Formats: sequence, structure tokens, C-alpha cells
Amino acid sequence: MSKHNSQYVDEGSLKISQCLHDLVAQEITPGTGISPDSFWKALAKIVEDFGENNKQLLLKRDQLQAKIDDWYASDAGISASIGDSRKFLSEIGYLVKEGPAFKVEVEDVDREISDVSAPQLVVPVDNARYALNAANARWGSLYDALYTSGVAEPEDEPAPPPEKFDWQRGKRVIQWVRDFLDRVVPLENGSHADVVQYAIVPAGRRTLRVHATLKSGEHTTLKSQGQFAGFRGLMYEPSEILLYNNGLFMRLQFDRNSFIGKKDLAGVYDISMEAAVTTIQDFEDAVSAVDAEDKTHAYRNWLNLMKGTLTAEFKKGGKVIKRSLNADMEFTNPYGMLTTVSARSMMLVRHVGIHMYTDAVLTKDGDEIPEGFLDAMVISLCAIHNLSGEGAKSFANSRCGSIYVVKPKLHGPEEVAGTVELFARVEDELGLKRNTLKIGIMDEERRTTANLKECIREARNRVIFINTGFLDRTGDEIHTMMNLGPSTTKDQMKQEAWLHAYEDWNVEVGVNTGVYSVGQIGKGMWTMPDLMKAMYRVKSVHPEAGANTAWVPSPTLAVLHALHYHQVNVVSIQRAKVSKKNTKLETILQPPVLGEELSDEEIIKELENNAQSILGYVVHWVEEGVGCSKIPDINEINLMEDRATLRISSQLIASWLKHGLTTRDQVQDIFKRVAVIVDNQNQGTEGYRPMAKNHGASVGFKAALELVFQGVESPNGYTEPLLHKYRRMAKVHHS
Repeated sequence: MSKHNSQYVDEGSLKISQCLHDLVAQEITPGTGISPDSFWKALAKIVEDFGENNKQLLLKRDQLQAKIDDWYASDAGISASIGDSRKFLSEIGYLVKEGPAFKVEVEDVDREISDVSAPQLVVPVDNARYALNAANARWGSLYDALYTSGVAEPEDEPAPPPEKFDWQRGKRVIQWVRDFLDRVVPLENGSHADVVQYAIVPAGRRTLRVHATLKSGEHTTLKSQGQFAGFRGLMYEPSEILLYNNGLFMRLQFDRNSFIGKKDLAGVYDISMEAAVTTIQDFEDAVSAVDAEDKTHAYRNWLNLMKGTLTAEFKKGGKVIKRSLNADMEFTNPYGMLTTVSARSMMLVRHVGIHMYTDAVLTKDGDEIPEGFLDAMVISLCAIHNLSGEGAKSFANSRCGSIYVVKPKLHGPEEVAGTVELFARVEDELGLKRNTLKIGIMDEERRTTANLKECIREARNRVIFINTGFLDRTGDEIHTMMNLGPSTTKDQMKQEAWLHAYEDWNVEVGVNTGVYSVGQIGKGMWTMPDLMKAMYRVKSVHPEAGANTAWVPSPTLAVLHALHYHQVNVVSIQRAKVSKKNTKLETILQPPVLGEELSDEEIIKELENNAQSILGYVVHWVEEGVGCSKIPDINEINLMEDRATLRISSQLIASWLKHGLTTRDQVQDIFKRVAVIVDNQNQGTEGYRPMAKNHGASVGFKAALELVFQGVESPNGYTEPLLHKYRRMAKVHHS
């Protein structure tokens, strides 16, 4: 038996938790051509060959931070100009020398990643229902999205839709959609609002086209015949017409007997929009996986996604609903041939960072192994079922034979190089073609941002994704400058020069290294899932900035955000940025130190807002194992919270404690007051354990406070070590 709470099976130099050992032997390896014995031997060799390097990379993080801490605590650091700081960071090896220009060369990339500009979902893979929702969010109802969000309403803040269908609201949605169609898929003459019949007719000897009859009796067709992509049903009375614009499809759906269709001139009952074209199935920030059992559960869900067999049952409206993966669709294309249209989002998968270790597998001495090593091997082994096994038959993910891995929290080129080397070994051990494992580099740590070009160079044959994860990036920014001075407030942080420069820098580097031509340049999450109309008003800035994907927190928001990509040609914006380098590294290196004295009231308000964010999230993470939550803030606005938002809030208060803007006693008092608010917000929530009546007995409350009080000492400000510690305690306490 190990010091860890699990049964283990000896496999050579490793000890494998019983549950994971069984999963690999009984469910994953059959059908892959790889035996369990050879799999564990390969993992053992990886641990032996790469384990020390992993430790050295983490040690370098600590050493660099220690040097930066000393610098900022010295007179030289306090009075340093940005130029002085850049010189210092170069001298200690934080900044590396930039090499010559280059372009990435990546092969076998699916069009969903290389060619399509569209929204992206991030979803916890340990929740089967959510994982399936995201995988099936490739298509979504535009009518439903507009109706529920109020985007088609004239008022700035429309009331929520009534329980009974409001036909006046519905008519405004229909008119909004017809205006949208006139803009993005216009007719030669007239408006889609005046069409009484759509049909498919021969356009020549071997091609077809759309034929539209207007209420005036006039006949017309699409202004651009290239926007007609196919149809289903009868030519004279199609059930669906597939249209194409800016790389995205949409489906006009007809049924004159339906509730909406029978009142529509042309019998249209909905427009199904291609929405979340890609989804990240997440093993990291969105999940709470703290032990072997948790990891095994998450791996099993991923396995069944790859096999196409994942299902979920849940109750909704008093009915039991069973969900599974959507099957592909067949359309007749403009040449009269059958063509397959994907019904599922292209799935990427996010591993954990290199700082994470797991008890799912131990060395013979009882030490935990790097969790990222295990992720790389198990997740890739599962994917073999989709590349060549049963999953490939009906539920193929990558038709180009690639596995798309997003790697979080890498610090600089050395760590990217280490991951690339690991991926090459995994490919060799699993018999995969070289560069099967593609890499998405999350630009969410300061050292990666500052050295982004060289990070991409290290992965130039694999990189298919870079993004600005501004939440984690802000947390790392606060931690890096911890000794220089107190952090600015959250609201002020959004106006800081470094943050805007960071967003622009990411796109410029991605364009000039050619990432945009083979992969995704992404932007971060919209964190207010209920403010859908507000999202539609402002999130067009992401494609307008040259990002060909951006994160949204729900399938409905993916449909709304997809509208932006129909109206903005991202590729043309990206091409215009080639060879343009307008952003200066010096701007990115400007630390966000609080520049003005705050009143007592302002300090208390900021502390309360951050305490609310921390407590509201941590209590669910620790007590219930929920890794991503919709949490009401202190103003009752629901926010999507994960470990990235927690990192910001805990680091900010830790910074203020260190520099005397608050005290330990004041923080404790505020957390106790806010605990009452959080408890009230969660009244009636099944499984919720209140904190306010007995703070000392609440594992979640103690975890939240320790995240703040240990924030300075926590490596890079990461929250995972303490969250894992307290979640394990809660599992024992509540068992």
C-alpha cells in the first residue's frame, strides 16, 4: 500500500492505481494494438528519461522569480526604467535572444483549425453532459439564440422572454434574420424577407442553384452562386438549404407544418448556424481532478468521446433525456453528388501544466509522477480509437489523422521544447506518425508572452494554436511584480498598457510566424454568460483584431458570436498585419502597480469583490468537486469562474496584504461577511455546505483564506496545490 488513498498494482518500476490500471487494460488498450504491459513500460521509460528535466524546468521558474523578487526589492529595481528592466531580464535569462524570421511548417491540419474562423468552447471533460453539449455545439438555432438573448429587440436591456411564446418578439427575430441574410448571402434581386418559395433548380448541365420566388411573383437567385453549398429533401421543396459565407455554413430549415414555419412566407422555421466549430475538452482549469479516481473518470469520458460511445442521462422538465454524439449529415451538393457535413465540433484536448503531479501513478519509491506525462500517454492512446479504430467509422474527429493538444502554463521556449520532445517520444512509443500530436501554446504566462516568437519556433512543426488567456496572464503579472508594489484593481487592470499591448503582440507574432495560415490565433473567454446581448455588442472586437477564434461559455453564445465571423473577414485582417510590428516589448513589460492612493471605502469594496469571487468558486470546487462554475458576483451578476479567475483574485489580495493596503484581520473579517452572502446565494442548491455558521468547520472557507494568505509563497501564484490539498480533505471528511 502507498501513502496515498488508493490500491496500486506494480508494473515494473511504477505503481499504477487499481482503477486506472483496470481502465487501461479493460477499456483503452483493446483495439489499439498496444498491450497494457508495453504501455506501462513506455510510461516508465518516459518518467525515467524526462522526469529530471521536468524538475529542472520548475526549478528554473523558482530561481528566476527569486531573482526578480530581489531586483524589485532593491533600490535599482524600484527606480529602474523599462529599459533597465529589459536589460536585467535578459541578463538573468528570463528574456532570450530573438532569432531570425521563420514560418511554421505544420502538416495534416483539419480545415476547422486551419481555415475556419469561428467561436470555440472550453468544457470540463469530467462532466459527460457538458462534454457532449460542447461536442454537439457545431450547430445551433439562430432563432432560439436571438429570441432568448434579446439581440433582435430594440431596447437596450430587454426583459427576459416570457414563459409563453411572444409572437411579436418572434417576428422581430425573423425580421432580424432576414436582414442578416440580405447582408451575408444576398439575393440578386429583392430581399429574403419577401421570398415565398425556395427551390433547387438546374443551373446548367451538371450544376444546381437556388431558385427563390418573391411575393411579387418575380424570380431570383443568390447573388453569388458560390454561396450555395447543398440541400436536403426534394428539389422543388427542400427541407434544408446549405449556404456558405466567410468559411462558415448555415442551414435554412423548412417545414410549413411547424409552429413557426406555417406562419412564415417561405416556410422557414429556423436557421441552424455553424457555431462552435472547435471545442477544447479540458483536463485542466475547468475540472476538479485531484486523485486517481478523478483522473480515471475524466480519461473514461475522453475515451468514449473518441470511440463515439459517450452518453449522458439527465432530467429536464420532468423528462429523462439521453444525450449522445450527433451523427454526420448528408447533403446533395451543387453538382448533384452526396457530401458529408460534420455535425460535431472538432475536439482539441487540454492537458495539465508541467507543474502538476499525480498519485494516479507512483514511482517505486512512492513519488508522484508528472501528471502531464500521464496525460500525454493516456489521452493519446484513447485517441487511437478515433484515428483508426471504432470511433473513426462514424464519429471521426480529425480526418487528417492529428491529435490536437492544448498545453497550458508553459513558461518560455525551454518548456515548449520539453513538451515537443515529450510528444515525439509518445508518438514513438504508441506507433504514431511524427507530428501527429499538434500543440496549442497558451500565451498565458508572462515569460511566454515576452518570448512568444521563440516559443513558436520550438514548436514550428506542431503548433496549431496560440491564444491570449488574459485571466491567467493577469494572475502571473501580479505575482511576477509582487515585490515591486501593490497591484492595481481589477477594473483598472483592464486599462493597463501592458494588457492591450499583450493582446496585439500575440496576433502580430502569430501572423508573422505564419501560425494564422495553419492554425488558430485565439482570444479569451466572455465571462458573463447571462449578458448575451452585451456580448453580441462588444465581442466583434476579437475577429476585428485578427483573432480567428475566441472563447464563449455556452453553445447559445457560440451561435451569437458566430454572427461576428460572418460579418468580419478575419483572414483579410490577418494578411494586412503581415510584416507589421507595431507593439513594443517595453510596453508589455510595464508592471501594473497601483498608481494612486485608494480610500478606505475603495479598498473594502475591492476586497469584498475579490473575496466574493474566491469564496463563491472555491466552496464548490473543494466541497463538491466542481471545476468550473457560474457564480453570482457581489452585484448578483453571474460570472463564469475557473482557476484562472481565482488566481487573479487571490494574488491581488495577497499583493495588498504584502504592501500594507489591508491586514490579515481585515481580510478574515471581510471573508466572514462575504460568506453570509455566498451562503444566501446558494440557498436551495443541492449538495451545498454553508460556511458562515461555522467557519472553522468549513473546508471550503479554510481553503479560500489559505489561497490568499499563501499567495506570495505559491509558485507563480498557482492555486492548484492548495485546491487539491483541501479537496482531498473534503473527500475524506464527507465520505
